[in-house]
Amino acid sequence: MEFQKDNTFFSGRLKSVSFALKGAIKLISTEHSIMVQFSLGILMTILGFYCNLTKTEWLFQTLAIGFVMSIEGLNTAIEKIADFIHPSYHEKIGFIKDISAGAVLFAAFTAIAIGLIIYIPKFL
Repeated sequence: MEFQKDNTFFSGRLKSVSFALKGAIKLISTEHSIMVQFSLGILMTILGFYCNLTKTEWLFQTLAIGFVMSIEGLNTAIEKIADFIHPSYHEKIGFIKDISAGAVLFAAFTAIAIGLIIYIPKFL
């Protein structure tokens, strides 16, 4: 079966969005790290309503949640590609996967810092 590109603007964009939604659902339903982060994102959103966040605080919180989940999605894709290319352990593949996981850690630390800046004053 040969893949044919859809060159029409509207239906091409609609297909792109459907592929993206399909990918997001696969991430949330199959990857444990995304499940945890998605759950934390929901909890932080509920906490945001409880604490009556300002518009600016909502912007930062939403950006932080999206940032962590996006980087985790990229990390997952890198890990899947690496496992496909070299299924058994290889030192260089392990190095690549460690770097990718490190990027997620930077994103998570950034999100934690944003959360602390927003919520510590609300509970003091």
